[in-house]
Amino acid sequence: MRFTSLMKQGKTRLTLVMATLAMIFAVAACNEENTPNLSSDTGKLNIELTDAPINIDMVQEANVTITHIEARRALDSAEADSTNPFIELSNETETYNLLELRNGVTETLVDMEVPTGEYDLIRLYVDEASLTLNNGDSYSVKVPSGKQTGIKVFIEPAIQVQGGLTSDLLLDFDISKSFIMKGNMNTPAGIKGFNFKPVIRAVNQTTAGQILGLVTDTSETPLNEAAVWIKKDTVISTTYSDTTGEYTILGVPEGSYDLYAAKEGYDTLQVNNVAVTPGNVTTRDLTLTPTDTTTTE
Repeated sequence: MRFTSLMKQGKTRLTLVMATLAMIFAVAACNEENTPNLSSDTGKLNIELTDAPINIDMVQEANVTITHIEARRALDSAEADSTNPFIELSNETETYNLLELRNGVTETLVDMEVPTGEYDLIRLYVDEASLTLNNGDSYSVKVPSGKQTGIKVFIEPAIQVQGGLTSDLLLDFDISKSFIMKGNMNTPAGIKGFNFKPVIRAVNQTTAGQILGLVTDTSETPLNEAAVWIKKDTVISTTYSDTTGEYTILGVPEGSYDLYAAKEGYDTLQVNNVAVTPGNVTTRDLTLTPTDTTTTE
């Protein structure tokens, strides 16, 4: 979905597009002929939202409704007293099924001009959230402060928007940590609902890379729904392989990581020291070994 808007000062372009495993806010800088101008006082900011899924064997939909999006520009002391640091990126109400956002497919959410400078926070106003399980049961969840004050996603370090250039920001929405089950599906009382505690990671795509590959078993058969995650002290991001066995982890900051893959019926695989460099793709195919259930006398 695409639409055009004008800000109070100057000409702007605002674009919303839906896609899979990511939502993108893009902020584009143009001169009057719609060509890049390096001396411009606006620049392009591209923001993507990706997700680390909950147990997708159990969940059919994980929906969030966003009504408003803002970005905060870091101001110096001279500007702070007279300038509103928040820039409105969107005031359109849209509902997104986060389970459709998988394995590196992205969507443009917003495309508009913003003033140059550093941006250190994105604020998402979430009106409601819900889960639908595969058995048809649906659960609405409360959104603490999300509707009134917005969900704050800090960008550390702040992302720099330069005149005539594009800056890309990824928002990694971790579903598995954001929807917390109440009750126990394995007891007679069953599931009593879910709490919504959004966990969203902001990554400067300009200085980040990707890890992707194929998950197979020892007979080279692709494995579907194998969990794949990376760690550096703590879990950074998680995804699941698709029906072809392929997986993609977007927005990985530069560095060295331990890469893991796991699936029921197979031993967990760990690959150490996987190097990621800015703007590049690191390919790692993963082979899982079936769990040995035999016993010897």
